[in-house]
Amino acid sequence: MSAFGVTNYVITEHALFEMKRRSLGEDVVRAILRSPQQTIDVRSGRIVLQSVLLMGATGQEYLVRVFVDIDRDPAEVVTVYRTSKIGKYWRTES
Repeated sequence: MSAFGVTNYVITEHALFEMKRRSLGEDVVRAILRSPQQTIDVRSGRIVLQSVLLMGATGQEYLVRVFVDIDRDPAEVVTVYRTSKIGKYWRTES
């Protein structure tokens, strides 16, 4: 699956709430939207853009996942979260 960015979007109130709750800055989300390491189709009209980033004072690796509904204009960022379980969500090319 090839990675592509989303440039025309809005961030929903729910996504903004989750970003704040999870200490994920808007700059991180915008960078992933612009240039994700990986794009995954979740269902018709929804994709996940994700990238592995070093975060925190210790520089721990996290996978940041940005869920986007692309079946509307502008696209809507639905939610965002980070996880240390990279292997669970990372897709290897087949």
